[in-house]
Amino acid sequence: MNDAIAEAIKNLYGADTSVVLTRPESRFGDYATNIALQLAKQLAKNPREVAEEVAAELRQTDMFKQVDVAGPGFINLWLSDEALLAEAEREPARPLAGQTVVAEYSDPNPFKVLHAGHLYTTIVGDAIARLLEAAGADVHRVNFGGDVGRHVARNMWAIIKNLGGILPEKLNELDEDFHVRSAWLSARYVEGTEADENDESAKNEITELNKQLYELIAADDHESALAKIYWTCREWSYEYFKLFYNELGVVQFEKYYPESVTTPTGVETVKKGLENGVYEMSDGAVVFKAEKYGLHTRVFINSEGLPTYEAKDVGLIMQKWRDYNFDKSIIITGNDIQQYMKVVQKSIEQFEPELVARSVHLTHGNLKLAGGKKMSSRKGTVLLALDVLEAAREAQAAQHDNANEPVVLGAVKYAFLSNRIGGDIVYDPETSVSLHGNSGPYLQYAHARACSIAAKSSVIATKPEHLDESERELVQKLSESPESLEQAAEELMPHLVCNYLYELAQAFNRFYEKSRIIGDEREAGRLYLLNLYRETLARGLNLLGISAPEKM
Repeated sequence: MNDAIAEAIKNLYGADTSVVLTRPESRFGDYATNIALQLAKQLAKNPREVAEEVAAELRQTDMFKQVDVAGPGFINLWLSDEALLAEAEREPARPLAGQTVVAEYSDPNPFKVLHAGHLYTTIVGDAIARLLEAAGADVHRVNFGGDVGRHVARNMWAIIKNLGGILPEKLNELDEDFHVRSAWLSARYVEGTEADENDESAKNEITELNKQLYELIAADDHESALAKIYWTCREWSYEYFKLFYNELGVVQFEKYYPESVTTPTGVETVKKGLENGVYEMSDGAVVFKAEKYGLHTRVFINSEGLPTYEAKDVGLIMQKWRDYNFDKSIIITGNDIQQYMKVVQKSIEQFEPELVARSVHLTHGNLKLAGGKKMSSRKGTVLLALDVLEAAREAQAAQHDNANEPVVLGAVKYAFLSNRIGGDIVYDPETSVSLHGNSGPYLQYAHARACSIAAKSSVIATKPEHLDESERELVQKLSESPESLEQAAEELMPHLVCNYLYELAQAFNRFYEKSRIIGDEREAGRLYLLNLYRETLARGLNLLGISAPEKM
């Protein structure tokens, strides 16, 4: 359509121009453009006059059933029924075809359970990855986790205490359920943290153990008693992660980047940057002084010679760059590390500016249950991922006498995804599982209802040649689907898909109230529109990682 208008302008004035279309209120047309106002100055003509000339040219085509000029020179366009249907049937554009995108999200630390923040980034990351794939990108889903460092040393210290010593055989006595094992490991983290902060003797032991773990990994030791405890517990965590992701119904990760793998690259990169003046020595530590960039100084290698989170993140970013040579890298984390990441990326920008230019860091606020409290993984008062899902299951069972897992997952995912990325989210289980209002189950039910209506007809669906008023209103909303999905992928904002799908379901409800399908003389054509509606709904739900059931 943009091309048709550009061609009309070229025919009239010999000018090449880019046409931008907007969607006005339906009573003002399917589309509108202010191109005449843009051309008027260039042509030294009155904008209204230009608009009238362009409108007259467009009326000669079969694409438009009506073209009006409004105000100082706005052009309002009504597509022909055929063109409007073609727009509704159009596949979204694939502008990212041939591009490589790395999407990093979830990022849980081994030796602990997944909390609500991990649940959020996993759901959002999965949806963004799906949107990018639909836009044509070759998407690589990757995960990062801190399997080395003082937080792990705290775990290991408490694990050893609970086992009665460095006794790996004692691990065989624990429950084999991965959820139970992860909860046990997480409890040890709380114990280790408390000891590290309040017991000087324990603090010294944890410091020494931290050094031993770095040495163990550097030596690739899998045989010592300490190594057997470490590697076994780490494997438990990764198996638990994979199990949870499978239960959540998200696409599994292609690659895991443990800190033990990224650390050598990070240390090597920081030391090279030290030689080149990017990093500096300060009180025996290697730092990046970022004040001159409006940021703050951070330590990358501490005075004990051990890498910090900063160095490990440098290693991660460099590893992803080497492994994928990506066109775009997306990282999804909480808001709490936004400033931290700015410093890390600013340091990398000094020697790999193109890498940083291709990176996007999306952050989110706090997530809590309605009336709940903020998470604190250090002290164990954490809102777990399982807590959120269990709250949804209980609410769903209470409202509908059963806990339908696809509906529960749809409820949680939609409740998260319908919020614009960036702010805090308060999750209300009761509202999320409702079949009424703006919820995942409402849209799932809308799809199931459409399937039920279609199943009642024995008529062959046929594309209508002409649309009545109620049909046209539905097709207008259907025609917005491609651009809605395109915009969501471009802006990395899944909530735009949610907004559109809810509006679409409402549009169908208005259509169905006015227009009978089964038994009507226009049944064949309306069945065609019904099928187009449920296909559009299913495609949108799939992009959100939500199932589109045929029955509920």
